Amino acid sequence: MQNSGPLKIAKDHQRFRQIVKGRIRKDLRKFLTRGELIGKEGKHLVSIPIPGIDLPHFRYGDNNDQGVGQGDGQPGQAVDADGLGIGPGGTEPGHHILEVEISLDELADILGEELQLPRIQPKGRHNITTVKERYSSIRQSGPESLRHFKRTFRRALRRLIMSGAYDPNNPKIVFERSDKLYRSWKPVRKPQSNALIVYMMDVSGSMGHEQKELVRLEAFWIDAWLRRNYEGIESRYIVHDVEAAEVDRETFFHLREDGGTKISSAFKYCREMLEKHYPPDEWNVYLFHFSDGDNSSEADSRECCQILREHLLPRSNQFGYCQVASAYGSGHFINVLREQLADAENMVTSRVNTKDDIYDSIKEFFAKGR
Repeated sequence: MQNSGPLKIAKDHQRFRQIVKGRIRKDLRKFLTRGELIGKEGKHLVSIPIPGIDLPHFRYGDNNDQGVGQGDGQPGQAVDADGLGIGPGGTEPGHHILEVEISLDELADILGEELQLPRIQPKGRHNITTVKERYSSIRQSGPESLRHFKRTFRRALRRLIMSGAYDPNNPKIVFERSDKLYRSWKPVRKPQSNALIVYMMDVSGSMGHEQKELVRLEAFWIDAWLRRNYEGIESRYIVHDVEAAEVDRETFFHLREDGGTKISSAFKYCREMLEKHYPPDEWNVYLFHFSDGDNSSEADSRECCQILREHLLPRSNQFGYCQVASAYGSGHFINVLREQLADAENMVTSRVNTKDDIYDSIKEFFAKGR
């Protein structure tokens, strides 16, 4: 009976986790739009506020209090005697908002289940190998924390029975040093399917703070799902106006220029990056471009389609284009892609006008499991 307490706690904790996951599933569309989740992202965990999960507690009182602020009042009755809004504070508890931590893998699993996303089947060679320690063997020495209790007990019991010292009426087992066995580890080399994510974004003057926030949220969930499907992930970030350049993650989401837009500059930069560093038979490549759709000219839009068809699409698992709404009016680049590359199976386009559209956009990007 000594273990009943810990077992009950573990069972209750598991049940609580299921309740939390159920609440996240119920409100997933809302959670997809919460920018503060990104700010609370740790190395492996995300803090999520969960309203409506009541913590067990006692409430004392005889429920005899009456009046406005403590019970029912009459229509039109002032909140306090002099009508100035100044009076004693309320006595009722507020609604608790519990903040829980959930791993990014759990969050991605919930995302995949709710959006019914198929698991991605990686392609290419497994050219990244990691070494992990796996406890797969037994030895006769080691720290007590790694002692294998069942094998040690079985070994001691066998010794006592064979020596005639075992008394079934007093089944006391005393371990000797020679009885003890310990878990031991072996290094295991495990191949990884490695993936590259290239994020490209228009940072011209028409892409303001609201558009950047939409891109930041979309990229967070793209990252979460792809990292759940691959063990080795490398991310690169390209920004452009009329010229393209590679930047770090922080700069990518905050840089803003006041120049024009030439989308082909980003595609050319991406093509050079892939040709130089990422052989297509060794990498699973995912390309995502974010823009308000306003390009410098129709000629440049046609050049973009040519670069995609001849260079980028053949080298990538998928190219995703996300067009965000702009206060200056969205352009027609998404229509050009849909017309010129309608037969491209590994190209997906989506529109995100508000945060509510992110749910459907993620589903569109990964519905085919590439």
